Amino acid sequence: MGNRDLESRGSWKNRGAPPPPPPHSNYYTSSSPYYAESSEKQWTSWLVPMIVVANVAMFIVIMIVNDCPKNHNSSLEGNCVARFLGRLSFQPLKENPLFGPSSSTLEKLGALEWKKVVNENEAWRLVSCIWLHAGVIHLLANMLSLVFIGIRLEQQFGFARVGVIYLLSGIGGSILSTLFIKSNISVGASGALFGLLGAMLSELLTNWTIYANKATALITLVIIILINLAVGILPHVDNFAHIGGFLTGFLLGFVLLIRPQFAWQERRHLPVEARGKSKYTLFQYAFWFLSIILLIAGFAVGLVMLLKGENGNDHCSWCHYLSCVPTSRWHCNNQ
Repeated sequence: MGNRDLESRGSWKNRGAPPPPPPHSNYYTSSSPYYAESSEKQWTSWLVPMIVVANVAMFIVIMIVNDCPKNHNSSLEGNCVARFLGRLSFQPLKENPLFGPSSSTLEKLGALEWKKVVNENEAWRLVSCIWLHAGVIHLLANMLSLVFIGIRLEQQFGFARVGVIYLLSGIGGSILSTLFIKSNISVGASGALFGLLGAMLSELLTNWTIYANKATALITLVIIILINLAVGILPHVDNFAHIGGFLTGFLLGFVLLIRPQFAWQERRHLPVEARGKSKYTLFQYAFWFLSIILLIAGFAVGLVMLLKGENGNDHCSWCHYLSCVPTSRWHCNNQ
């Protein structure tokens, strides 16, 4: 669809313990391998449903602004799809096969674009693009993934931690995407969703002792992650947003999703003087500290490079293959 890089990432991100099924149904499923006592607090999930409502509402606004019957020249590119919807009707499928608006509408409302961010100082696009979607298919895939992934995480860890991971992962994905994608625009919540997937992986690792079926959970989750990332090498999919979001969420998981370990769970009903062990392990403290350092350094370096207008491809000649691998069937033009 035009020159748009759809972070159709949303359709494919999940994680959990045990992790969700493969892409296109990258939804979190199955029972949790957590060790959990009946007294463990369960949060009520309200943030994730609110994010879903906000994204749906924003898509309706996008379509109203797009107003295909009024702004589209049907004599040149064909008729709008579902014209009975009036202002909400979609662009011709040749232009947008995802049943959505035009590229120009997305750009006007905050799509991620290198020139706008760097040359016109519109850094707010690093955040606004997370709330835009290229079409109904893109929106449904992302929101279904968010529901299956996010609600469970919010129930386990609360809205504050999940909200921080979601937002910062989305921004991290936007930064990496803008450093490497120069000629296209990008929209979608997939970077944020990949962040939740990364957080699930680090949460499994840092809370290893409280899991049952550890190896199965880890292998399944890693397979899901690899499949989801592999989908990103297709054209028009912004895999840099996926990777940036995943790495951000992975590091944040070590910081925000740390749990008391099994041995401490066993001792916590004893008198304080009889416990004798910290509720957290040295391993957890080490990864917490290292992750904080890497997060600060990564965001600082990324933002400085971005605001200076540097092209990430100049520093990594092969990195463009991470987002699109050219074949005899398609070409890549994401630089």
